[in-house]
Amino acid sequence: MRYFISLAYKGTHFHGWQVQPNAVSVQEKVNEGLSMLLKEDVMILGAGRTDAGVHAKQMYAHFDTDKEFDCEKIAYRLNSYIDDAILIKSIFPVSESAHARFHATARVYEYWLCQEKNPFLKDGAWLVYSNLDFNLMNEAAAYLTEVKDFTSFAKIHSDVKTHICDVRKATWEQKEEMWVFTIEADRFLRNMVRAIVGTLVDVGKGKMTLQEFKNVITKMDRGSAGVSAPAQGLYLVKVEYPQELFNGN
Repeated sequence: MRYFISLAYKGTHFHGWQVQPNAVSVQEKVNEGLSMLLKEDVMILGAGRTDAGVHAKQMYAHFDTDKEFDCEKIAYRLNSYIDDAILIKSIFPVSESAHARFHATARVYEYWLCQEKNPFLKDGAWLVYSNLDFNLMNEAAAYLTEVKDFTSFAKIHSDVKTHICDVRKATWEQKEEMWVFTIEADRFLRNMVRAIVGTLVDVGKGKMTLQEFKNVITKMDRGSAGVSAPAQGLYLVKVEYPQELFNGN
């Protein structure tokens, strides 16, 4: 039987989501916990892969098992066992064909930026002291919804078949002591959001004009874009699925 697991995590001390040799990952820790509790080897598959230091307020994954168990009880026990930086929100059964990655219709990321030192955001936001023109940054961000090919913001030599993404929202908003960049798309390329944020900050600093920002995209060359923003400010905040995937669960 197939189950979905809803979770959140602070990525500061993890080397990303995906299991990898000689490094601690979120996927590894959840696999270990479920395998221990269900007394069989369990491998979860996530809705996506976050890089080292990136956080998730909402992530979904699926796994298969023939064991019968109380979902609420296993979620509670898993939270007791697992690393304190990981929160298991819920576990619930889905259809055998439900896929955490391929059935996701949208993903939403936030990037947190602050302009004054804040000890409570030390590992959760990018501290930028420079004066930034957020109105101009929002003009540039709005252009992202008009383009499809994001080669200029993709990690070089990444193993993907296409750089086409449908960006549906991209905007900066001030929230208390922070500026938050929210971007929604059907899919994201590796390092894409951080590369976009770093380039938008160059626009805000006056290092790049709005036209030059547009030229970066049309060049389809990662070297023409800005430096990637630090990982600690990035959060996966929402993953959307067709409602029928969860009907009856």
